[in-house]
Amino acid sequence: MSQFDKLLMNLMSLNKNMRFEEIRKILELYGYVMSGPSGGSSHKTFRKEGRNPITIPKHNPIKRIYIEKVRELVELELSFINDDKKEEDQNETSEPENS
Repeated sequence: MSQFDKLLMNLMSLNKNMRFEEIRKILELYGYVMSGPSGGSSHKTFRKEGRNPITIPKHNPIKRIYIEKVRELVELELSFINDDKKEEDQNETSEPENS
C-alpha cells in the first residue's frame, strides 16, 4: 500500500490525528493550490479552478470538521474522475470503425 493510499485511508476513516501537512498533500495531489495571507494568519486556503475553495487552519492535529470537509472534496473529485472515465469508455465504444 502506497503512502498516498494510507493518507486516503486515514482521511476516509476521519482519523482524528491527521496533521495539516497530510491534508495539504492530499489536496495538492488532487490539483488544489494552497494560498494564504501574507500576514500572520494561520488559515490557509486551497483553490482549484471550477471548485469551491476550502480554508483550513494550520493547526495540528486538524479538527474533525475540517477533515470531514476535505473528505467530501476528495469524494467529489473521485466522482468526477469516475464520470470522466465512464464518458471516455462510452466514447471509445460508440466510435465507428474505419474501413
